[in-house]
Amino acid sequence: MKKLVVLFVAISIATLLVNCKSEEKAVNFSELTKSYFDGKNELSPLEATLNGQNEYNDQLQLEMTDSYRTKQKAFFDKYETELSKVDETKLNSEEKISYEIIKWEVSIGKDLLKQPANLMPVHQFWGTHLTMGQYAGGTAAQPFKTEKDYRNFLKRMDLYAVWMDSAMVYMKKGMAKGIVLPKALTIKVIPEFQDMITAKVEDNLFYTTIKTMPTTFSEAVKKDLTDKYTAAINDKLTPRFNKMAQFLKEEYLPASRATSGIGSLPFGKELYGAYVKQWTTTEMTPDEIHTLGLKEVARLKLEMEKVKTEVGFNGTLFAFFEEVRNKKELKPFKKPEEVLANFESIYARIKPNVDKLFSLQPKTKFEIRRTEAFREKSGSAEYIQGAADGSRPGVFYVPIPDIANYNLYGDEDLFLHEAIPGHHFQVSLQQENQQLPDFRKFNWFGAYGEGWALYTESLGSELGLYKDPYQYFGMLGNEMHRAIRLVVDTGMHTKGWTREQAIQYSLDNEAESEASIISEIERYMAIPGQALSYKIGQLKIIELRKKAEAKMGSKFDIKKFHEKVLESGVLPLALLEKKINGWIAGK
Repeated sequence: MKKLVVLFVAISIATLLVNCKSEEKAVNFSELTKSYFDGKNELSPLEATLNGQNEYNDQLQLEMTDSYRTKQKAFFDKYETELSKVDETKLNSEEKISYEIIKWEVSIGKDLLKQPANLMPVHQFWGTHLTMGQYAGGTAAQPFKTEKDYRNFLKRMDLYAVWMDSAMVYMKKGMAKGIVLPKALTIKVIPEFQDMITAKVEDNLFYTTIKTMPTTFSEAVKKDLTDKYTAAINDKLTPRFNKMAQFLKEEYLPASRATSGIGSLPFGKELYGAYVKQWTTTEMTPDEIHTLGLKEVARLKLEMEKVKTEVGFNGTLFAFFEEVRNKKELKPFKKPEEVLANFESIYARIKPNVDKLFSLQPKTKFEIRRTEAFREKSGSAEYIQGAADGSRPGVFYVPIPDIANYNLYGDEDLFLHEAIPGHHFQVSLQQENQQLPDFRKFNWFGAYGEGWALYTESLGSELGLYKDPYQYFGMLGNEMHRAIRLVVDTGMHTKGWTREQAIQYSLDNEAESEASIISEIERYMAIPGQALSYKIGQLKIIELRKKAEAKMGSKFDIKKFHEKVLESGVLPLALLEKKINGWIAGK
């Protein structure tokens, strides 16, 4: 009997130790995800501010420097080692997803560091210089409510001056090696710095928030902040803006390359391969993507022909594109406010139908705004996420650089993509989900995020839109636009296509204006691979929906499908597919 008691006690202790070990492992993994998020924020403080991690509001990364890239490598090496210590079998389902996401990010991060893309630290589409301008305006993510908020941004302004010096140093290194922007892009970057120079400090973008200081600030604080912001603009920023604009015009532009794609650079093929993997989260090759794009373009052309017939247009599809581009009835607005009002009316029309498709909806508020003047000329319509704590709404920004030529034919579709139920639903639900670790609440994978937004465009009819054939054509046009991206992005970066070839291919296959198409092609030149994410992600989500409908039959619930796609936040596509397959199988 004593032996049995001793044996029972031994087994109990062993079980207790195993359970403790398991709990310890879970706690450690939770700590790992937290430290991983902290490390990402430290490396990208501007993004941390966007994500509401306000302890980083006075910091700025010098992302082009060798020292910064050394920190990145150390970060990836650290978490590669940490993951190797984790026992996956002890993780729950969401923790396993977190494990796979970190593993994927570390791998692609290390791949991207292998090539010297840092020698081209500036382009016209996005980046530190544009984000700093947005934050300076006082209506974006950077808070300006307290004295500390103002002093945080003052430190950022000081660091921004250093950032511009560093950017020029690394651009000169790039010039020495022939690693430079295409000429067409350099031309677009110059005014982004030049336009920051004002005759009066009071008119400077970086002075904006001084005019709107809270009334609760004492006169002494107001004077001190005014003096310090004035000095930072006059003594640090404006001289750098001048120097950068002069450098770009006199030195960098003559050295800029005539080629359009990064495939022309010595390491271009390898770098583009890494970008394709990063943005699509797949193992698809550029050739496979190019072929897929050609097939999608052909399919969508057939659908467009049907609309052309429906509206009674007798010419060719190419002629119909011209008709849609220039049709006066599709350019009815006289004031920018009318464009915003039209989007508000679209919002009002879909509201009654959203509940039919979505049981899971965000609490974060939503607004429609015109894109700020300083970036409106080269900006695209976009969604900027709200704050997770509800203090800042999600914003759908609409650029209206030329009201006389603003064409509304794609506005219903655009609203679904950028706003509801596209980016606003997906990003807000992800941030609001308390079951996710912080690094996943604020994470982004283009193939999932943009794929979801493009998928939601196909829901327009179910939401009460696309009753006008021109608006339906707008949906087809926007999907065609994403299909064309598969062709022209891979064409420029792997097949030697010129900027002009890519522009002409777009003009031949879609109804966007020439100015808009030029801006888009130059965008793909600036951020290779990013444009591939939309269609690749959309096609995967559509494939998974069709599979679920076929296998589940009468048990298929569209609300539940959308919930399952959205509930875990952005995922690499292979993980999304695994999750949906599990749901279909009833696991």
